[in-house]
Amino acid sequence: MPDKDRWLLPEGIEDILPPQAERLEWLRRDLLDLFHGWGYELVIPPLVEYLESLLTGTGNDLNLQTFKITDQLTGRLMGVRADMTPQVARIDAHRLQRNTPTRLCYLGTVLHTRPDGFSRSRNPLQVGAELYGHAGIESDSEILTLMLEVLRLVGIPEVHIDLGHVGIFRGLAHAAGLTSAQEATLFEALQRKAKAEIEDLLAGLTINAEQRRQLISLVDLNGGDEVLAEASKSLAKAGDEVKNALANLQSIATAARRQAPEIPLYFDLAELRGYHYYTGVVFAAFVPGHGQAVAQGGRYDDIGRVFGRARPATGFGADLRTLLMLSPPTTQFQISAIAAPAVDDPALYTAIHALREQGERVICMLPGQAGGAKELGCDRVLVRRDSAWVVVDGE
Repeated sequence: MPDKDRWLLPEGIEDILPPQAERLEWLRRDLLDLFHGWGYELVIPPLVEYLESLLTGTGNDLNLQTFKITDQLTGRLMGVRADMTPQVARIDAHRLQRNTPTRLCYLGTVLHTRPDGFSRSRNPLQVGAELYGHAGIESDSEILTLMLEVLRLVGIPEVHIDLGHVGIFRGLAHAAGLTSAQEATLFEALQRKAKAEIEDLLAGLTINAEQRRQLISLVDLNGGDEVLAEASKSLAKAGDEVKNALANLQSIATAARRQAPEIPLYFDLAELRGYHYYTGVVFAAFVPGHGQAVAQGGRYDDIGRVFGRARPATGFGADLRTLLMLSPPTTQFQISAIAAPAVDDPALYTAIHALREQGERVICMLPGQAGGAKELGCDRVLVRRDSAWVVVDGE
């Protein structure tokens, strides 16, 4: 690389510069305080782990997003985390081994091989919360409500929640006796809502007309509350697995509305985000004008099985940098500082110390420096009045 290009970073890898870095840090503190108030304990997993641990239960998508390296001590393949959720599941299952419901939260950098998400970044700052050890709708509702509270704290307006349940499609596929390959092909077509393609695919399978109709109906089962009523009629002849999933989805939506009645809920029964990972309800938050989810989560029971302890689990995650990017300027942290003159005076040092103890930001001017208080971002200055140093508004 030529010397003149040595400052360049890889595509999708960015520095976080002032003042955004400070805003991110203040937001990070606020979010961790929020999680603490809800009873969620902070964990800090390592940046790298053995590959098989990082890819637990996540399917091929995360495998493609994970950078691989070789451990020089053991020769084993390691990965740089692309998602912290498997790490948190390992901590719950193997390190903590509690019998009570366990609430854990996390916030840290992950690395992707390819750009992903609204910001097109390859190094998102992932924030999230997970609840282990409880299989009821109450825990799903809590996680969904906590995700909404995170978006409210950040100041993101007009949030819409997209709700689905992977158990509906999974139950229909099982009842139809689809092979893994057939199920995967149908899954891909459903994600694109390619109805004609789905009809052609199902026409070539040895399934009965009712099973074919039920699978095709998923494409159109999206919208408001009326969708659940329509689904109950359209899937009335489906098996218990499908009916239980529908009832579970309805119960979670009802519970969430009791805690956040103002949030619009949108149901999409063909929404199978994370199908190979999630086992129950799935949800995502969308903001008008942006096609990709700004936060998402759902139920992923038994992810800890490979770590020796299967437990019910539900959680959500988001990219903190994306959230900050979408938040209105009025909710972002406004930097305020006091400039102290370059004067060797014990009384001045005492005043500076006292101000910093009070939480103020005080920047000491340096002799002969370029620029003044305004250029340093200071809106106030310390000046000597009579025998005391006082703070006054800057010019």
